[in-house]
Amino acid sequence: MRIYIKVIPRSSRNLVEKISEGEYRVHLNAPPVDGKANEALVKLLAEHFDVAKSVISIVGGKSTRRKMVDVDGLN
Repeated sequence: MRIYIKVIPRSSRNLVEKISEGEYRVHLNAPPVDGKANEALVKLLAEHFDVAKSVISIVGGKSTRRKMVDVDGLN
């Protein structure tokens, strides 16, 4: 399943909000430095969708706030 995410780094909390079908807004505590926000995003999405981190991959927007993410095993 491919989802589109707007990441809000340096938030006060970690939170996944569903905006519409296949579109999410994710608040992260992590700063957007040295890939820390991307690592935190993968971990949070794995917890949210109850899947392993290994099935989540960022396929677009690794250095931007808008990301395209593939989650294998979800339909």
